Amino acid sequence: MRIAITGVSGRMGRMLVDTAATMNGVEVTGATERPGSDWIGQDLGQALGGAASGVTVTDDLAQALEQADVAIDFTAPAATLEHARICADMGRALVIGTTGFSDDELAALAPFAARACFVRAGNMSLGVNLLTRVVKQVAAALDEAFDIEVVEAHHRHKVDAPSGTALMLGEAAAEGRGVRLADVADRGRDGITGARKPGDIGFSAIRGGSIIGTHDVIFAGEGETITLSHVATDRSLFARGALKAALWCDGKPPGAYDMLSVLGLE
Repeated sequence: MRIAITGVSGRMGRMLVDTAATMNGVEVTGATERPGSDWIGQDLGQALGGAASGVTVTDDLAQALEQADVAIDFTAPAATLEHARICADMGRALVIGTTGFSDDELAALAPFAARACFVRAGNMSLGVNLLTRVVKQVAAALDEAFDIEVVEAHHRHKVDAPSGTALMLGEAAAEGRGVRLADVADRGRDGITGARKPGDIGFSAIRGGSIIGTHDVIFAGEGETITLSHVATDRSLFARGALKAALWCDGKPPGAYDMLSVLGLE
């Protein structure tokens, strides 16, 4: 699979390039950066401090996709929507690792997925996606006597909270209980808030240092607590998952998919 990477100078963009070089069956043939970036016009390999790669960084995704089958996007919601439009227009697959979408932005993304294969996930790791399945099962087995709290920690540079992974886990818990997360989510507590509302799914976000990503789903009952956890210790696991999703897109029909589809867990 020939891959174009958006936001290639960023933390995940660099990791995707490095990880792709170690995987069979994938080749980075396109790379983009935001307009005005110092990387525009540079050879990708040289911009990363290595040998020339023959791939020129551009601010035009359509140009980057001319020699690519799929784009991988870990940027920001507004940029991702524009990238999705371009991929749909060109019939290219898109793997979306961007988080922080509003409901309106997700609704705007849906028509583009009807025209090309899109894989979107709040987290690309195998472990987290397995965890979502377990969370859904546990939530279905326990009634509202068990309070559910999703606690997540990330590095100081993360711009959205709760994380996309935390919301994905909250969605799994809500599905297990047969409710809409929007109706039961408690995403902020400050001051005299009163007692916890039965059935609510709470979120707590920690930001600091270089924490890659830690997620706990706590089921707190009377006299006992169950905690399901995932700890990321190497950012490359997200890149490997995204590249696995890109390979999975080969030959797939248009539609909106997630990592459970990629992993055969649906």
